[in-house]
Amino acid sequence: MSVSTGPDPVPALLERLATVCVERGLRVATAESCTGGLIGHLITGIPGASTWYLGGVVAYANEVKAGLLGVPGSLFVEHGAVSEPVARAMAEGVRSALGVDLGVSVTGIAGPGGATPAKPVGLTWVAVAGRAGTEARRSVGPGGRDENKRAAAIAALELLIQVAEAA
Repeated sequence: MSVSTGPDPVPALLERLATVCVERGLRVATAESCTGGLIGHLITGIPGASTWYLGGVVAYANEVKAGLLGVPGSLFVEHGAVSEPVARAMAEGVRSALGVDLGVSVTGIAGPGGATPAKPVGLTWVAVAGRAGTEARRSVGPGGRDENKRAAAIAALELLIQVAEAA
């Protein structure tokens, strides 16, 4: 078990996200791999989220990423599932599939296994697809599986807010 090093940033992020989405009339959907639905869970904890959050896809297996989100199989071969191109394709795929303004995705290695020298435990790629294009961000989580999943969800919320505010 880890010791918290400060206040939980999630409530403030969720409040900011809800405010921006409501003020700008934005609709959001999620495509999650390593977080397993955590982002959707956090969002749906906000009263009134149903006015701007349409839903999500937990695309844990590559077959689901390809089949439901339209991620080209060549991206898995060329870059691996935990990569910027796959995160971008997932965000674009969920945006298209659910017909929303912003699609956010996350793919990563929560741990404790699955790492390679080039892709350590905790590595995540998050992406947000919107009208103006798709932005992606790489991060490496702080440690254990639960901590890495939470860090990835926070990174996704932060990027989603940044893109929503610019929309």
